[in-house]
Amino acid sequence: MPEVDGLRATELVLRLPDPPKVLVVTTFEHDGHVLDALLVGASGFLLKRAGADEMVQAVRTIAHGDSLLFPAAVRDLLRPRARTAAHTGPALTPREQEVLEAVAGGASNAEIAAQLVLGTETVRTHVASVLRKLGARDRTQATVIAYRTGLVEP
Repeated sequence: MPEVDGLRATELVLRLPDPPKVLVVTTFEHDGHVLDALLVGASGFLLKRAGADEMVQAVRTIAHGDSLLFPAAVRDLLRPRARTAAHTGPALTPREQEVLEAVAGGASNAEIAAQLVLGTETVRTHVASVLRKLGARDRTQATVIAYRTGLVEP
């Protein structure tokens, strides 16, 4: 991009009054710019080598409000930066911690509900509470915060 890079473009787009979801498309899954884009609010990332079907599914996933992360890649991205900041907001309940760990592992609300033997509405309530307590705008940002602050171990 000739005038701004992808990170700056992500920041500018997400400052719009009614911002769209941002999907970062990158060549390298371990690119530090991906982490920075997630921290400023991108909803996920996809590798450029992904096929057309994967690209369409990725767009549908983030448009639906879910995040698109590759947990192993996110853990690798965050490993060198782990625990650079401490979470100083309200403490999570044990159940919220379980939900956060599942979210950081890439689980959907339905998968978390099955795993924790809860209703999906209950999971949705816990996810909303976790986002509020972490000051995260979405599941993607909550995952990044969780790994960076040590709430979830890489």
